[in-house]
Amino acid sequence: MSRRCELTGKGPMSGNNVSHAKNRTRRRFLPNLNDTTLQSESLGRGFKLRISAAALRSVDHRGGLDAYLAKAKDTELSENALKIKKAISKSSATADVLS
Repeated sequence: MSRRCELTGKGPMSGNNVSHAKNRTRRRFLPNLNDTTLQSESLGRGFKLRISAAALRSVDHRGGLDAYLAKAKDTELSENALKIKKAISKSSATADVLS
């Protein structure tokens, strides 16, 4: 399982540990990933995703998983998130035709 956010694409960054004597050694900064279940309103079910804490706040700010995926770029999303996005857009397209 990679250390990459499924919604934003955030991954590990590299930098330096700097001691008091200014000795520099390489280190990794890992993203704050959480296993969460997000509910889709249009599909009426939940999806388990591994997303960063910042992405979770963004999903809440935009008004849920459906609204977030509608505005998200396809290049940032994982394969699993792309499948969910296509299913949501397909569901909303059929709902528009019926109404």
